[in-house]
Amino acid sequence: MTMTVSRAEARRIALAAQGFARPRPEAVGTRQISAALHRMRILQIDSVNVFARSHYMPLFARLGAYDTELLDRLAFSRRPKWVESWAHVASLVSVDDWPLLHFRRDDLRRKYGHDAWAEANQPLLQWLRDELAARGPLRPAEIDHDARSGSRGPWWGWDDVKNGLERLWLFGDVAISGRRGFERRYALASDVLPASALETTVPRAEAISELTRRAAVAYGVATASDLADYWRIRDRPAVLAGIRQLVDAGELVPVEVEGWQIAGRPARAWLHRDAAHPRRVDAAALLTPFDPVVWFRDRAERLFDFDYRIEIYTPAPRRRFGYYSLPVLVGDDIVGRLDLKADRASSVLRVQSAWWEAGAPSDAADRIAAELLTAARWQGLDRITVARWGDASDAIAGALAAERHDHPDGRVN
Repeated sequence: MTMTVSRAEARRIALAAQGFARPRPEAVGTRQISAALHRMRILQIDSVNVFARSHYMPLFARLGAYDTELLDRLAFSRRPKWVESWAHVASLVSVDDWPLLHFRRDDLRRKYGHDAWAEANQPLLQWLRDELAARGPLRPAEIDHDARSGSRGPWWGWDDVKNGLERLWLFGDVAISGRRGFERRYALASDVLPASALETTVPRAEAISELTRRAAVAYGVATASDLADYWRIRDRPAVLAGIRQLVDAGELVPVEVEGWQIAGRPARAWLHRDAAHPRRVDAAALLTPFDPVVWFRDRAERLFDFDYRIEIYTPAPRRRFGYYSLPVLVGDDIVGRLDLKADRASSVLRVQSAWWEAGAPSDAADRIAAELLTAARWQGLDRITVARWGDASDAIAGALAAERHDHPDGRVN
């Protein structure tokens, strides 16, 4: 018989797999950061910087305040241990995992290496390779200057140069050798990655099976859709084949999770044999929209009954919760969402809106207030103010004894 897992147990298993059942370390160094990264396997990158860059936040959620320069050294140095790749979209992955994504780079080369733009711009693509070979790592602005000047390049424009660099990065010809601010520095892959990573090729089926296994470890309990989405693998037959192999090997166990349904029937799910089953998870964390806990919205709804959409592209008058609201984890559940803004000019963390989810515990406001104080210190902000928009705003302002501020759009409860 297939084992049945309650939704509450599934939440705890999933959170434990992501590291939320562990107490935060008293001090955070490279060892703690590396352990958290290897537990997640992947760190999505996003350019929005209203509160903090998205790739910094999953580590803050799991470890608490830490020096982001430690992550920068691991990921944005000349010879990084974690490198940018198209994995779960643009993400940081371990250099050791580069060979597992060889099939992905081949797929992208077939898609973007021979379309109309690429065929018309083969001379530009070769020129870019030659520039990086001759001059080493470069920012796009440095390359664009030469392309426009005519002294080194043949008058290509900014869009062409940037497009060409991005395609070469997708193909794996080029890698990212650090950033200045958020601007990438491009280099030939051979100048960034070790020969062992570049010379190793993992066959497609084997790679997808291994990535499926890693997703299963990172999720604890999951459906096939969950496992495919972790690495954005569109080849569903290959993912299912990987699941069958893992079941046959005894690494995955078929289960039913209460409340998980597809088309009115129990959804097929699998539990990793090594998944922890904590009786209690007592976390408190601010989650980025691109945290693995919530990045697959269907899974977030199944685990937490949490209907989540980012509203940055929604016209302001139609926003329900705010420009960039962050899910808030307390205990083993998502209890609300906060729209945060770091006003660095005034050294203020502004809570632009605050909302409860159904069933938030009585101590949620105090737990959130403590996490906001930690977040403000982490970002070097001196004080916190709370707007009057959202059904949780008064309680959180009270727990913080915080000043109130007017919402930029004039929103009030």
